[in-house]
Amino acid sequence: MVDYLANTEINSQRIAAVESCFGASGQPLALPGRVLLGEGMLTKECRKKAKPRIFFLFNDILVYGSIVLHKRKYRSQHIIPLEEVTLEPLPETAQAKNRWMIRTAKKSFVVSAASSTERQEWISHIEECVRRQLLATGRQPSTEHAAPWIPDKATDICMRCTQTRFSALTRRHHCRKCGFVVCAECSRERFLLPRLSPKPLRVCSLCYRQLAAPKREEEELHAGAPGQPAHSAGAGCGASSGDEEDSDEDKEGNGDGDWPSGVEFYASGASWSAFHS
Repeated sequence: MVDYLANTEINSQRIAAVESCFGASGQPLALPGRVLLGEGMLTKECRKKAKPRIFFLFNDILVYGSIVLHKRKYRSQHIIPLEEVTLEPLPETAQAKNRWMIRTAKKSFVVSAASSTERQEWISHIEECVRRQLLATGRQPSTEHAAPWIPDKATDICMRCTQTRFSALTRRHHCRKCGFVVCAECSRERFLLPRLSPKPLRVCSLCYRQLAAPKREEEELHAGAPGQPAHSAGAGCGASSGDEEDSDEDKEGNGDGDWPSGVEFYASGASWSAFHS
């Protein structure tokens, strides 16, 4: 079916129509052998709130964007190569249904469909396209994925210290490593995450300790060798904001109220109310 549609006029017209909707702000989508297989509206969980997004499934890429005027104008085009995609169905909760996660090395996010049938159709079609694309390129499925950002509304307290309450004056921040919603005090550090950015990014105190541990151990070994100068444990890990030292409470690792570091928030099926005090 894909091979048959690849060089047809109807396929070219459909792709041209998508390009027209994105206008000059979007990238060209027409390529030899590329086929537009389907499109539809899904709800994407964003940082502030869930928002409708238009999605287009091609045989080699997944494209989505913001809706300005349905079928007429879209913006904020995002293009995801399918060989980088891994899908993860999510458990049903009282707050959200028909969800699944789209995981890639640079960005992961949650979407939901209007019905369970629609969700299954999207998942089946995407997974089949991913399988075909991996077969065509000879690549292995991706094993490293960025953490999805947990929505702001999921908690009104810091998910690390569980002490700081967010307000109009006390901002929420997101750890770029685990995606948790954290306070400024629990996310003072920066660390270089090459898959996400060439610049050091904000990480929470727990992720910073885990990321910096191998380098710290290596530097301690060098420091113990004759003729080797000692280096600070944070060297090369990116500049940190605020004070250089973590609080004594933070150094202890997990407080009684901490969310377990090894648990996936979305996959756990945890109620958001667990982070409202």
